[in-house]
Amino acid sequence: MYLDVLDMKRFYEQPLGQLVRTIVGHAVHAQWPNLNGMRVISLGFPQPYIDPYIGQAERLLAAMPAPQGVMQWPVGGPNRALLVDERSLPLPDACIDRALLVHTLDLSNDSIAVLREIWRVLVPGGRILAVVPNRRSLWSQLETTPFGYGRPFSKGQLSAFLRETRFRPTAATSALHVPPLRSRLLLRSASGLERIGRRLWPAFAGVLVVEAEKQIYQTIPKGAPKAAHILRPVFVSDSPPTGTAGTSRQAPSAHLERKPLD
Repeated sequence: MYLDVLDMKRFYEQPLGQLVRTIVGHAVHAQWPNLNGMRVISLGFPQPYIDPYIGQAERLLAAMPAPQGVMQWPVGGPNRALLVDERSLPLPDACIDRALLVHTLDLSNDSIAVLREIWRVLVPGGRILAVVPNRRSLWSQLETTPFGYGRPFSKGQLSAFLRETRFRPTAATSALHVPPLRSRLLLRSASGLERIGRRLWPAFAGVLVVEAEKQIYQTIPKGAPKAAHILRPVFVSDSPPTGTAGTSRQAPSAHLERKPLD
């Protein structure tokens, strides 16, 4: 279930939302510091994190799912935002180099379909960066932020989703090690708490930030059943060739020979 675009906007305008923008934005830009000359699509509500790429990317789109709604972006410049069906993007095959997914996989009713559609529009070797709420975190338990809605993920669950849709995870990090509280004292000391939390309780970070690369071949899952075999009778003659002098004919004997099923 997607949140309304106005609810997203209001959250990121609040002090706690600005803190999230700073901390998660740092994690995103650490993974993708430079997107010069690339064609980039962002899906969900990624506006707080993609402003730095406006002057870098050759083409930069902010695609917002129809159930959520759309708003103009960027403010004060030519609009780059569009309203889309996240399972059927209005783009040709293999036209995008990078895809950033924020408030997407956790809120979509069909995350697998979303990933397959992103796979379609990515060039071979293209990459995605998925930002999702961490199942272990306090952020995923409280509905005071957008990360408390929808489906949270563990790192293993997200990796399984990516592999199922022909993506290979290449890097993973986490962010939001501070608790989701609106205390002014907490907000002022958030940067120090984030550093401490990254060292002392990394498994309880608020969000996971995982990069994955598009694979252009289908992998074979472990434990795949092998081709079945059955025993079929094959008749082999024990007698010499017909017409050979001084020999007698004998009935052919049946031998079992292993042949694979077609």
